[in-house]
Amino acid sequence: MSEALTVDRTAENPTLVEQPIRIRAETSLADPDTCKFTVSRSLHPGGPFFFRNKERAAGSPLVERLFALSGVANVLIAENVVTIGKESGASWAGLKAAIGTAIRTQLLTGVPAILEMATCASTQGRSDAELGVVVQQLLDKEVNRSIANHGGKISLVEVREGKLFISMSGGCQGCSSSQVTLRQGFEVMVKRVAPEIEEIVDATDHAAGKKPFYPRAVSPRNKDPHDRQGN
Repeated sequence: MSEALTVDRTAENPTLVEQPIRIRAETSLADPDTCKFTVSRSLHPGGPFFFRNKERAAGSPLVERLFALSGVANVLIAENVVTIGKESGASWAGLKAAIGTAIRTQLLTGVPAILEMATCASTQGRSDAELGVVVQQLLDKEVNRSIANHGGKISLVEVREGKLFISMSGGCQGCSSSQVTLRQGFEVMVKRVAPEIEEIVDATDHAAGKKPFYPRAVSPRNKDPHDRQGN
């Protein structure tokens, strides 16, 4: 469900509602604990930047504001979109408006929403398991929702020693455009949320797909006799 958010008048900032900042909240149908907030202004260039907990948010003003709200479990920011994952026991009632207020307040301060140095520092020393969680969040919240429109899906196999192993299925398996999707889309997004990953390995058996890269060889024994005769 999509809804436009209004902002509460507060003594701290009574003119907040007069600012030309519009935010639309859209709760995910696939995951009711996830809500996407699309803002009429850019929050931070690039992304996505994923913060899985309050500790990772240290030094990034907007993310710190969001984690200060009770019920916020994780935050994903990309350009003008903030995707919030809430704790399963929390309710969106009231939380959506509070998130909208936090975003507007941060924009009005003029202070960057995310500090690049803090973001880089927060990515140091993460284990393979932690990187796997970050990549899975990226797949669930951004990547697979997009390529699902084309009947495709990317799945995480494992993260090992700086390498990310993935597999493609559905329309992406064997599709001649799958490497473009992987290299020009998914790889760029992974590098932004997990710069520690040095290589992405496609473990897909593309020859088994409906549109394989390499056509299956036809055995002469199974070849149509009319073809052998040139008919």
